[in-house]
Amino acid sequence: MIAFIKGKVADITEEAVILENNGLGYRIFTSSTVQAQLSSGNEVKLYTYLNVREDAIQLYGFLTKDDLKVFKLLITVSGIGPKAGLSILSVMSGNDLRYAVMSGDSKAISKAPGVGAKTAQKVILELKDKLKLEDILDASENAEISNSSEGQADIRKEAALALAALGYSQTEAMKAVRKCEITEETTVEDLLKLALKKMV
Repeated sequence: MIAFIKGKVADITEEAVILENNGLGYRIFTSSTVQAQLSSGNEVKLYTYLNVREDAIQLYGFLTKDDLKVFKLLITVSGIGPKAGLSILSVMSGNDLRYAVMSGDSKAISKAPGVGAKTAQKVILELKDKLKLEDILDASENAEISNSSEGQADIRKEAALALAALGYSQTEAMKAVRKCEITEETTVEDLLKLALKKMV
């Protein structure tokens, strides 16, 4: 119903932002990550999700369409409501969540307040099929990876698994592997060497 709201930050409370637009103040729930990037008086555009309950109508806001997309995916997980979704996005970015889900890193997800180990496992289980390795590689604005072949994606995955076996967290391993440029000739060993340099 409301795709986004653009307005001036009138106030920042513990869990929400009051955005003034044409004389109206919209109370929009946001993550602490979003709040850290806002200051009173500044104009901002927040992409919103409207949550309708029997006892309340609430707006949730995000700085990017990608974060909104990840939030919408999160709340499809049974047991994860909008508040738990925001809690997760307060401790990790949308991309970090993708890495954690694809690498099965439940510890990273369970760092969110109110999200236990069982819930984190459920997030991984229910979102794994909805996320692809290619989506993770393409989602980062900094990554100049386009049209990665299936073979390259497999090489990246194998190298990430090898790094995890060496004791690095699976999320760190996938991040390091993503930063490396590879060609059709690159082997898993080559990529492993490149990724290890990025870990230093």
